[in-house]
Amino acid sequence: MKTKAAKDFLVQQTAEQAARDNLPLSDIEKKMMYFTESDAASCENPVERKNEFDAQYDTAEYEAKISRLLHHAYNRLKVEDPEGKRNWDEAISALRKGDHYFLVLWDLKLPSEHPTRDFFKLLGVGLLVAVGIAIATLLAVEYKIDLEHFRKHVLLIVVGLFLLVTGVFRNLYRVAVVWFHSRTNRTPD
Repeated sequence: MKTKAAKDFLVQQTAEQAARDNLPLSDIEKKMMYFTESDAASCENPVERKNEFDAQYDTAEYEAKISRLLHHAYNRLKVEDPEGKRNWDEAISALRKGDHYFLVLWDLKLPSEHPTRDFFKLLGVGLLVAVGIAIATLLAVEYKIDLEHFRKHVLLIVVGLFLLVTGVFRNLYRVAVVWFHSRTNRTPD
């Protein structure tokens, strides 16, 4: 997929999501998603476009708004249109070959839209772990299980749970996927 076609598809999906979410999306906001200084084919007059945008919008608010729309659109496509999701992934891959502002908007990590729910999820997992430890302790006492024999296994389980809860496994998985993806997409010299 060519860069211009990729941006056209992604901007069109973002505009569709904005309409679904009842969020106004101006022409300048749409044009700014095309912004890049390194590809004249997908962004004409980048300096003028940036100056016009800066005069009318707050960059942080814009980036948060567009990032949310992008992720909502992507999640919608995953559920409703697998072909659209495939096109989205292909478009992002095409943009990753260059330096495009769209990738900043896509890769932006925003705070959760549901902080209270997230807190209670974390609290629930913590309580579940605590109840599990309490039950294991009670069973060990009741059935006179010698924990010295299982000490190294318990330590591995505790360390594994710690790594899982802190997100280390998820980050290692992401690094492995990116590494594998970059190795399979290399063109032979």
